Amino acid sequence: MSAHLQIKPLVARTELPLPLYLAPVSAGFPSPAEDYLDRALDLNELLISNPAATFYVRASGDSMRDAGIQTGDILIVDRAIEPRPGKIVIAAVDGELTVKRLRLKDGRLYLAPENPAYPCLEVSPEASFEIWGVVTCVIHRT
Repeated sequence: MSAHLQIKPLVARTELPLPLYLAPVSAGFPSPAEDYLDRALDLNELLISNPAATFYVRASGDSMRDAGIQTGDILIVDRAIEPRPGKIVIAAVDGELTVKRLRLKDGRLYLAPENPAYPCLEVSPEASFEIWGVVTCVIHRT
């Protein structure tokens, strides 16, 4: 059911502003290059809205593969975002951490995988259940 997750606190040790080009990169036919920079871009600024409420976690397993989450990916998780149905969350169920999509159906709460090989998990009222945060970004190498 669950993926093995490694929790890492967000530590913004340094800023690393890198150039952001004004012209977008074409995914179709290439266009002539423009030598014009928009401004410097810091990925912390781009990817993290609430630094004090944000942490990183490394994913393991393939239950969320159709959501683009693969083994080894780093997930950026924000505790300040309200967990609503449809959001991907990090949850603790009976002491075990998992990453799943939050679903609500007929008044029942489910943690749904994004891989048809895995079943949905209904969160029973008796279960020890806590949502740690909402996944805001997935970082993986190609």
